[in-house]
Amino acid sequence: MAVINEYKMYGVTSTAAEGPVNLFGTTLVNGVATQNPLINETYIVKSLHVTNKSGGNTPTITITNNGFQVINTQTLTAATSVDILTNPMVVEGNTLLTYTTAGTVSDGVDITISYLNIHKEVTI
Repeated sequence: MAVINEYKMYGVTSTAAEGPVNLFGTTLVNGVATQNPLINETYIVKSLHVTNKSGGNTPTITITNNGFQVINTQTLTAATSVDILTNPMVVEGNTLLTYTTAGTVSDGVDITISYLNIHKEVTI
C-alpha cells in the first residue's frame, strides 16, 4: 500500500442562507457521485477562512464534522475576513465536514479550507 500526501485548498461561495452543505463536494467513483473525503482518504484541515464580502451581509457560520458542531455560530461583521479554526482538525474518510449559513448572505460569503489529503492507494 502506498500513501500519497497532497496539500490542497478548496473554496466555496455561499450566496444564501443554506445548509448543511458538504464543504468538500463529491467525486465520481465508478460513475457514482461520492462524498469527499473518500473512504481511503483522511483530511487534516489546517485552516478554515471565511470572508464576508459585503457590508450588507450579517451571516452566521456553523461548521459540523460528522454530525458534531465544531464551530458553533461564528458571527461575521460587515466586509471582514476571519480564520475560524485555531487547531488542526481531522476529517476521516466517509465522514462529512459541512457548513450552515444563516442571516443575510445575499452578497456572498467565501469559505476556504487548506488541508492535507492523506490518500492510501493499493499497489499491486
